[in-house]
Amino acid sequence: MTQDEPFNPVPSKDGILARIRERVDGEGSTDEEDVLRAAQDAAERLQRLRREVEPGKVALAGLTLILLLGLLMSGWYWVLPRDGLTLDTVYMQNGGHILLAEIHNSGSRAVTDLEVVVSFEDEVGEELGRMSVFLDELSAHASVAGDDLEMKVVGHTVWANYTVQTSVSWTDYAGESHQETWRHDVGTWASEEFADRTDRRTWPF
Repeated sequence: MTQDEPFNPVPSKDGILARIRERVDGEGSTDEEDVLRAAQDAAERLQRLRREVEPGKVALAGLTLILLLGLLMSGWYWVLPRDGLTLDTVYMQNGGHILLAEIHNSGSRAVTDLEVVVSFEDEVGEELGRMSVFLDELSAHASVAGDDLEMKVVGHTVWANYTVQTSVSWTDYAGESHQETWRHDVGTWASEEFADRTDRRTWPF
């Protein structure tokens, strides 16, 4: 390096270069021992950093984060008052028309005054069969099926089209009454399934 080309390093955030620049003499030369010492110091710091950031600690931090997210989700699912009903209905043709139903309370609170009605109608709207169940209360995360939600309609051809009408009425956690109704056309297939979901509500949102 000549005097016509003075040593003028570009500013950098690198600690090694900073220490080298501090040891540059007025003639543009560097002390080789200082340069070596700075490099060794940087290598030692890098080794300490690697020891501190262990893969096990990183994995433990990730697991802790997953557990915290799980707690938040379970709090929403089990703690916050939430309303939600699902009525599953199965239609089959087997020596007649068979209907099976099951009501699920997927909410986090019990519902009261629950009534489920499933009717079977022909193409002109005439009711050919009906099944229903009334419950004073259905607990959270519980379901009900059974004889009252099973029906077989005979004496009507399986080659025609029909309608299955389902209806659910209930009183929610806040004391408000609701009713929802759905209609499904059947007859094209020998077996069909329906899942009717009521509107979901979460308090206090």
